[in-house]
Amino acid sequence: MEKEWETLRAWKERMEQELDRVVAFWMEHSHDQEHGGFFTCLGRDGQVYDNLKYVWLQGRQVWMYCRLYRKFQRFRRSELLDSAKAGGEFLLRYARVAPPDKKCAFVLTQSGLPVKVQRTIFSECFYTMAMNELWRVTGEERYQNEAVEMMDQIIHWVREDSSGLGRPQLPGTPAAESMAVPMMLLNLVEQLGEADEELAGKYAELGDWCAQRILQHVQRDGQAVLENVSEDGKELSGCLGRHQNPGHALEAGWFLLRHALRKGNPELRAHVIEKFLLLSFHSGWDPEHGGLFYFQDADNLCPTQLEWDMKLWWPHSEAMIAFLMGYSDSGDPALLHLFYQVAEYTFRQFRDPEYGEWFGYLNREGKVALTIKGGPFKGCFHVPRCLAMCEEMLGALLSRLASVPAPTCSPPAVPAP
Repeated sequence: MEKEWETLRAWKERMEQELDRVVAFWMEHSHDQEHGGFFTCLGRDGQVYDNLKYVWLQGRQVWMYCRLYRKFQRFRRSELLDSAKAGGEFLLRYARVAPPDKKCAFVLTQSGLPVKVQRTIFSECFYTMAMNELWRVTGEERYQNEAVEMMDQIIHWVREDSSGLGRPQLPGTPAAESMAVPMMLLNLVEQLGEADEELAGKYAELGDWCAQRILQHVQRDGQAVLENVSEDGKELSGCLGRHQNPGHALEAGWFLLRHALRKGNPELRAHVIEKFLLLSFHSGWDPEHGGLFYFQDADNLCPTQLEWDMKLWWPHSEAMIAFLMGYSDSGDPALLHLFYQVAEYTFRQFRDPEYGEWFGYLNREGKVALTIKGGPFKGCFHVPRCLAMCEEMLGALLSRLASVPAPTCSPPAVPAP
């Protein structure tokens, strides 16, 4: 037990120190003091190489700053909250393409003019997360009103009428469901329902629906987690149907673990650990070079995506969260071993000791393929979220170990006469 304590303590300190370095990088290099919001196209040393602003990443950074401010005493600093509020106000002014309609842009200019719109729900999802966290740290109801109104719009698009997304219903398009949609909605159910009985009750049925839809992606008699299935939960033909995303499966896994904990459902927890954590990891881990493949084909055919064998920052971040959460819930030492395996690879390969933050894109051998620290999809989110959650979970595990009484030598039992 003493050795386990020391290992956990060392990883907690490592997570804490790395989180401080990562947050410092974004605070130094990403803030737009003129217009508000954040630059995310940052080179290795933090230099801005493009001033476009991506709404996903604006919302994520607002959420991240607010979450750190709320959860960690050392981040309860005015400059962090002021930057989050400036980012939130930028979103309120510019994120929606044609107010009062709710559709948000995907890309904005530095000053907030819309450049591109995606026909998905994800800009709106991260907008919702940002507004809810801003409300939690400021108490300003206008942020919460925005969050709830946008959440209800997202639900309408997903479950009632998707025409507002602007995606035409072409006759050759398969009626497919990506795991990303119920995943994001389940995450929003957790976000809005935290310590809020009214909203937790309002979205309880939605949470169960999301969990059921995610579980449909376990296919082939439980031997594969597929990224896309038909709307009635069946495997699709072709590359689309065989497509696997190990990082997404692991992220969905810890979303489902939190759902199982809320529901008090140990059977669901065991199923999620077996299928979304262990199965996805063992099929997705590169036995030759280490690290998680970005994409895979369920029949071991060559995936069509050129980047399929690259190692990206975010699947490894999600794997660390998933395995540490699984161990915290179940106590299975095999999950703790996998956490150590992923964490050691990730800190060794992705971390930049010279300039801070993590590289995002490695080749199969684990060498840096792109030196950028941020871009259209990598911002202040997956890395600090992982570090913060792991620091919290490791702290809780250490507290639990500290409360376990040390074993004592009992006198030998006296035989009964």
